[in-house]
Amino acid sequence: MIVYRVGPDWSASVAQIEAALDGARFVECGATQEKSIGWCEPRGQAHGPLVESVGGQLIFKLMIETRALPGSVVTRKAKERVAQIEATTGRKPGKKEIRDLKDEIRLDLLPQAFTKQASVGVWIDPKARLLVIDAGSQTRADEVVTMLVKSLDGFAAALLDSKLSPTAAMSEWLISQEAPVGFSVDRECELKAADESKAVVRYARHPLDNDEVRQHVKSGKLPTRLALTWNSRVSFVLTEGLQMKKVTFLEVVMDGASTGKDDGFDADVAIATAELGKLLPDLIEALGGEMETA
Repeated sequence: MIVYRVGPDWSASVAQIEAALDGARFVECGATQEKSIGWCEPRGQAHGPLVESVGGQLIFKLMIETRALPGSVVTRKAKERVAQIEATTGRKPGKKEIRDLKDEIRLDLLPQAFTKQASVGVWIDPKARLLVIDAGSQTRADEVVTMLVKSLDGFAAALLDSKLSPTAAMSEWLISQEAPVGFSVDRECELKAADESKAVVRYARHPLDNDEVRQHVKSGKLPTRLALTWNSRVSFVLTEGLQMKKVTFLEVVMDGASTGKDDGFDADVAIATAELGKLLPDLIEALGGEMETA
């Protein structure tokens, strides 16, 4: 999960957003198309809305489809073609001709290649001006932001940044063995040496409030991942890049969730946005406050 601050000049009604996203609705890859990207229905209902508003929170879903065509297959087929040309004409194809051959082979093979789909959940809190992307990598989050900027007039967003780096904060928490107010340190951590050794120490299901962990940090190994729990309600792993991974809503939160089929989506969104909407300000406060961006 990667968090952004939405620019102050953007605003739009749900109807305006829906109309804008409809111009970039997801369409499956064509026979010779390697990648397709577009907006799809967050509820998963065909021909439904592309933006859902739940309690004022805006929910989107971006779909990305790619055709898996290994480069090694194209290279092997190209070598076969080159060998055939050499055998029949007695000449060796040049670099440009080989590139053209590869392009031709790729177009021939693409219709036979399997497609793979991946969806990315997107949440915008208009009042708090927060954009939260449920992506596992910065590259995938960048794709989402690019699509939002292309689809929504005047939309802009910048990565949420804190005055104190997560690495520095996590180091302090581990050395002092004191978590920030409202948080507790759990039993997962990754430490990496900053020197040439690039040594890595990982703890899983292991207590971190001990001299061994403290000594690793004091000797120069920097925390890159640390498991935390907020107010006994939400557990997650904080990374050095201020990303939140393995976000889990604990039992005390889920006890209030509805199990009805019709309102399951709305209930899940309401719970997730309410909890994260309170957690994120506390996390930024624990990291020294928000760094203002130009």
